[in-house]
Amino acid sequence: MERTAPAGKTATPTPTGAPVSDVPGLLDGMPRQRAGGSGPCETVAPRVPERVAAGKPRPRLRTPRLWRLLPTPTDTPFTFGYATVLCVTSLISAYADPALVHALLQGFSTDVAHLVRTPELVLVGSALWLAGGVASPFAIAFVLVLTALERRIGGLRTAGVFLLGHVLATLATEVPVGLAVLAGQLPGSSLHRLDYGVSFGVAAGTGALAGLLPPWLRVPLLAAFGGMLLQDLLAFTDPMTNWGHLIALAIGVATWPVVRRWQGRPAGSPGPVRG
Repeated sequence: MERTAPAGKTATPTPTGAPVSDVPGLLDGMPRQRAGGSGPCETVAPRVPERVAAGKPRPRLRTPRLWRLLPTPTDTPFTFGYATVLCVTSLISAYADPALVHALLQGFSTDVAHLVRTPELVLVGSALWLAGGVASPFAIAFVLVLTALERRIGGLRTAGVFLLGHVLATLATEVPVGLAVLAGQLPGSSLHRLDYGVSFGVAAGTGALAGLLPPWLRVPLLAAFGGMLLQDLLAFTDPMTNWGHLIALAIGVATWPVVRRWQGRPAGSPGPVRG
């Protein structure tokens, strides 16, 4: 059967049984052709990257493990910001006028006299200074311990553990001093003893971190840190502060049930994160 062309045109014979195209400019019986650049019959397959098509995921850039021991502004903002403040105050202690530095430290000291008058100010202000400078053992422990703890439980919870140890250990050492002065066992000058630094908070953070580590790391950490504190106490150079370190370490250990529930759970989450 043939189609009849309009007047003035030559009819083209169509093979019997071949499909007839209604789109002008396409050849009859030829599927998947373009009409003016694209057609209704054309399907363009999306281009799949070779690595994805082969089922191989793209490699992820991983931070070297050594650098994860140090705080960063994105991963551990609390530790990073706190360490920055301590660096600034350490520079002030090293290069400012000694009389000014002494006045600042005395004003922020958590002695009995200041705890009675301005407890909130001195409890916060005393933790903004490093005793011994940035190269002291507690300064190095501050960076390593709080970074590791914040990576596991988050910044706000790490700040809570630090503050808990700092406040409770301070009160546990200064309140007996005040009572001893009232009882006549210590002179009145003991009410104005210079007391500042981050060591109580670091000791509490170390105790809390130990509860999140496997036993083969937990036992050596507690043995080494606790042994150092006991050695300082036996030296009897500053017994009140040395007792405060042991008390703060015990406070950190007492937080194990809480920090273990916090580990791997974002703040405000009702349950642990499952991957």
